[in-house]
Amino acid sequence: MVKKGGFMPIPNLRDPMSYKSFLPRPLALKFPFSLAKIKELKKLFIVDDESIMDEYIEGTLKVCDDMSPIRGEKCTCATSAEDLVDFVVKKLGKHVRLWSTESVEGSCENVTIGAVKLIYGNLFEPPILCHSQPFPFQVYYCHVLPKVKVYAVDIHASKKVNHVIMACHYDTSTWNPNHLAFKLLGFGPSLIEVCHWINENGIV
Repeated sequence: MVKKGGFMPIPNLRDPMSYKSFLPRPLALKFPFSLAKIKELKKLFIVDDESIMDEYIEGTLKVCDDMSPIRGEKCTCATSAEDLVDFVVKKLGKHVRLWSTESVEGSCENVTIGAVKLIYGNLFEPPILCHSQPFPFQVYYCHVLPKVKVYAVDIHASKKVNHVIMACHYDTSTWNPNHLAFKLLGFGPSLIEVCHWINENGIV
């Protein structure tokens, strides 16, 4: 679908909480970052039950507590910039390149696909994908999955051209058959590759 001249819908690329910042590690470590202590956490941030922030906190803690990785996957939740850097250096070393989607232009629109460029194609040395999680301060869910390629895609939306990053997973053989991607696409493990856009504040 993603080839020059194509026409396709783009999901919402926006981070629901794009304004948040990292806390310094010594401060981030003081918060009880666990689903078991969600009541204590909500009290510290003065969060009402059944509010949007309540949903965000619970969802992020579930993601970070339930670390049941796919075979070959390495993952972490980074609650500080120091955590993020340490994870990247441990997995990739000190010399890295960083890619992210330029803007949220084209979100929820039908767009025309422009240039598609493979920017990372080494299937034997996978990149790290870090997804921004909605939380009162910046948290990233970072993971390394085998056999991933990364593309830069120009999309022509109603206002301007956006430069969007797309990650493609070429080995889905060990993924859970109930993975959301299979439910959306109607296939199962090893039958298809799964590609997705990198949302606002997400980084590769």
